Amino acid sequence: MSRSDRLFRLLQAMRVMPAPITAACLAEETGVSLRSLYRDIDSLRAAGARIEGERGYGYRLVEDYALPPQTFDRIEIEAVALGLAEVRHMGDPALAKAAAAVLAKISATLPDDGEQQLFHAISRVYRPDARFAPAAELDLIRQACWREEALAIHYVDKSGATSERTIYPLAIVYADRTLTVLAWCCLREDFRMFAPNRITRLAQTGQSFRPQRAALLRTYLAQLEARSGSSAPKRRVDSISDSPRLRRPQIWPEPS
Repeated sequence: MSRSDRLFRLLQAMRVMPAPITAACLAEETGVSLRSLYRDIDSLRAAGARIEGERGYGYRLVEDYALPPQTFDRIEIEAVALGLAEVRHMGDPALAKAAAAVLAKISATLPDDGEQQLFHAISRVYRPDARFAPAAELDLIRQACWREEALAIHYVDKSGATSERTIYPLAIVYADRTLTVLAWCCLREDFRMFAPNRITRLAQTGQSFRPQRAALLRTYLAQLEARSGSSAPKRRVDSISDSPRLRRPQIWPEPS
C-alpha cells in the first residue's frame, strides 16, 4: 500500500470510528505498526488536519483538511440523516457501510452546530428487521452494472424451474416490497427482472455491453410507460439512469 493510500485510509478510519480512538485501534484498522501510525498522524497534522489527543489517551479528528466545508440548512440535514438511515436498513452490508462512511464525511465538513444537528436529527427510521433479505451476490452484480459487463447466471424462477442465462445487468431496483435486478436476458432476448436471492450461481464473462446500455435503458422505459398506460395509477421511484430525460413515473414489474 502506498503512503498516500495509507494516510487516506487513516483519515477515513478517524472519520468513521467513535472518538476518542486509541492508537492501537487505529493501527489495527489501517494495518500498520504503532510506530508507523504515530508518524502518519504527525504527517496528517503537518498537512493541515486538526487531530486532538496524544499517545496513551486516544485521538479525535476535529477538522478534516481533505474535505471542503459544507453548508446545509436544518431541513437539508434532516433529509441527509433520514436518507442515510434508510440506506443502512436496506439489508445490504456494502451499502450500510458506505452510508456510515458518507455520514462521517458529511459530519467532518459541517460547523459544530451543524454536526450536532446531524447526530441529533429528529427524523428517524425504525425497522426491527432489514427491509430486504441479504443477497450473497448483490455486490458482484452491482460491480458488473458499474463495469457494464455481462454475467453468466444460474437462475431459479418462481415456479422452481432452473435455467442458465447470460444477462446484461442494467440496474438494481428497490421497490416497495421487492429487490430486483433489471437486465437484458440474452436467452429470452428481452428485458427481465431477476430476484437476486434466486441466482444460485454467478460468473463474470469479461464481455462488455457498454455501447448498448443507454439504448437498452431508453427502450425499457419506453416499453414500461406504454404498458402502464395513461389511466394506470403511477408511483414515482428513483431513476435507473442519471439522464434527466429518463426520470419519469414508473411501475416496476415483479421478478420472474
